[in-house]
Amino acid sequence: MKLSYNWLRELVPVTASPKDYIADMTMSGSKVETLDYLGAEIENVVVGRVTAMEHHPDATKLWICRIDVGGERDLQIVTGAQNVSVGDIVPVALDNSKLPGGVEIHTGELRGVKSEGMLCSHQELGLTSHDIPDAPEHGILLLNNTAEYGELTPGQDIRPVLGFDDYCVDFEITPNRPDCLSVIGLARESAATYDMSFTPATPKVHGGAGKLDEFLNVTVEEPELCPRYAARLVRNVRIAPSPKWMRDKLRAMGVRPINNIVDITNYVMLEYGQPMHAFDYACLTDSRIVVRRAGRDEAFRTLDDQERKLTENMLVIADGSKPVAVAGVMGGANSEITENTRNVVFESANFSGVSIRLTARALGMRTESSGRFEKGLDPRNVGPALERACELVELLGAGDVCDGVIDVDHSDPEPRRLTLDAARVNRFLGIDVPEETMKRYLRNLSFGVDGNTVTVPSWRSDVEQFADLAEEVARFYGYDKIPTTLFAGAAPYHRSEKIAFEDSLRTICAGLGCDEIQTYSFVSEKVFDKLNLPADDPKRRVLTIINPLSEDMRVMRTTAIPSMLEVLARNANMKNARARLFELSSTYEPKLREDGTPDNTQLPTERCVLTLGMFGDGDFFTLKSLVDGIARALRLPELRYTAQTENPAFHPGRTADVYAGETYLGTLGQVHPRVAEAFGLPVEGYIAALPVQALMEVRGGIVQYKALPRFPGCTRDLAVVCDESIPVAVLEDAIRAGVGPLLESVKLFDIYRSEALGADKKSVAFSLLLRDPARTLKDTDADAATEKAVAELAKIGAKLRT
Repeated sequence: MKLSYNWLRELVPVTASPKDYIADMTMSGSKVETLDYLGAEIENVVVGRVTAMEHHPDATKLWICRIDVGGERDLQIVTGAQNVSVGDIVPVALDNSKLPGGVEIHTGELRGVKSEGMLCSHQELGLTSHDIPDAPEHGILLLNNTAEYGELTPGQDIRPVLGFDDYCVDFEITPNRPDCLSVIGLARESAATYDMSFTPATPKVHGGAGKLDEFLNVTVEEPELCPRYAARLVRNVRIAPSPKWMRDKLRAMGVRPINNIVDITNYVMLEYGQPMHAFDYACLTDSRIVVRRAGRDEAFRTLDDQERKLTENMLVIADGSKPVAVAGVMGGANSEITENTRNVVFESANFSGVSIRLTARALGMRTESSGRFEKGLDPRNVGPALERACELVELLGAGDVCDGVIDVDHSDPEPRRLTLDAARVNRFLGIDVPEETMKRYLRNLSFGVDGNTVTVPSWRSDVEQFADLAEEVARFYGYDKIPTTLFAGAAPYHRSEKIAFEDSLRTICAGLGCDEIQTYSFVSEKVFDKLNLPADDPKRRVLTIINPLSEDMRVMRTTAIPSMLEVLARNANMKNARARLFELSSTYEPKLREDGTPDNTQLPTERCVLTLGMFGDGDFFTLKSLVDGIARALRLPELRYTAQTENPAFHPGRTADVYAGETYLGTLGQVHPRVAEAFGLPVEGYIAALPVQALMEVRGGIVQYKALPRFPGCTRDLAVVCDESIPVAVLEDAIRAGVGPLLESVKLFDIYRSEALGADKKSVAFSLLLRDPARTLKDTDADAATEKAVAELAKIGAKLRT
């Protein structure tokens, strides 16, 4: 919401500088986004009077002018404008002056004649014909009209003359405060900020142009969508430019002046926050206004000259035969105000915010009016705004107002009442403010206070309970004055088992050198094609979002691998040499209907997955070491890895499923080259996906002390030759089965390949540590255990290498 600082000070005697004002308003809860001085681009431009003129000796179209700018002597300025005469008052850009657009003016020569500045047109000063209706299209801006500009003095700064001596304060208004989308609302907040009361003036309309009920009839068929509708008629309308004071205020608030009738509706919308509309009375069939729902596929051309197809869910303002406006959004081309308009119907209404928002969105035409209505406006504001519009009509001489108002009011006029408990407010805020001070804060905001009963103004729909009253006290007491304290009597925070476990995973992964990432749970359906997933893969059954942020975020993800791949690809393409990342990501498995399709009416099953991703920092075995490190930190049982060749997202020869006993813990491996290419990952990438619930179920308990062994161990080395296809883990399982309880550990220390071993053969060497906790092992015991291991290895085709 933009606010003219000059307009504000007409209503409230604020003496603070603009910079102090925005700081004070921000501290009282009205956040300011920007502060702009309207004349910031204009420097050293003054009022001048033409005292003499003569033709340029070498150019018949140029004039040499003598200009009085209030100095010791008149300046000599050469101009090509043909509309200037002796005695005219003009804007003069002096030497070293600045104009909008970064233009700088300096003393120079034109055809050999010295020119000490420039006479300015309205365009050169950043103005349009709407801002200065009587300005010539080509030529110098003349300031002779004393009714518009007053008595001007040569040398006077041009900025106050043209309305540039103002600041535009841009407020960030939250959706719960639509009352602040108006000058009056912000004036009320400003007055309260400086501990002053504020009461807006009551509009006064004289009327006398006939009785309204003889000219117009209004029917509201949808009172739920239109709680209040009011109208007045202005006859003998005289379309003309608005006066300068109104044009300056509109321009300062970012609104382009058009003509007096249109400007009045815009002015009232800015002043009161109440959108208004004006209809050409001659265009209303049967002199009727009917507030109704649109017909199915009813066609309607709006003021922007676009043909719209309406639906039965949309509210329209109609006459006896046709729509003339989309309620709260935009008027129709069939009833717009033109130069030939003689009688005007002013509309001031209150519409359902939900209805207006849905209509504006469906039609793709969010307007200033709809943006206000959708936030929920005050029905009590309809009447004053309409009266103010008619008051301005009479003030500007724009027409004759009929007596009477048609006001169809279905709103609830009963105000909300709350009880002020000062002691509770002080306890709640941790402050000590006297009760009378609290009541003064509320009265400054136009709350009614009678004893401890507080009557909430109709425009403050956000104040519903005790906490809202406490907030008003806190705002004007000063948030910066409230001491910082701990919550009194607050219950201690206890993390749930799941949250504590996830936090421990974060600590473990960070300790392993991984950086945490966070990605959206929304993905595109295209990621499943990039993952090489077949058409019937269960992961393609997804929940579709009704109102996605974009087409690339249409569905809830069923796997977190695409999100990790996108982050890896982004880092690799940004020329990062390496990355080691993790994410505790959520996936969403939809409930299915009987036909096997996702049921969007039920909440999905949400699962947490620990996803690891890396590139440029090792290979498959590096990733496996990270998984082993997590397992050690969680005190998981001995892990078992089995080759995985069926997962289409992974390299078939460098992927494994990991188990703890019979519990599946996830999959890890190299990303399939085609998948990496599809995601734009230019290097080898490695990913592991470990369901968090499975890790929780098999984690170890409290660490138990284990005494150091009393008896020495015995080592044996085994080297066996086997087929290339036999995994090392299978060989280790055979050794464990053969040796039995005497085996304390088995470690792989060598893999050897050569032509002598044969094609598709490999030699695998293990180091075995054997120990008996009750006695010292003899060599014969160790040899016997080793022979059993060799026998078990032989059963799977592994022979002792000799």
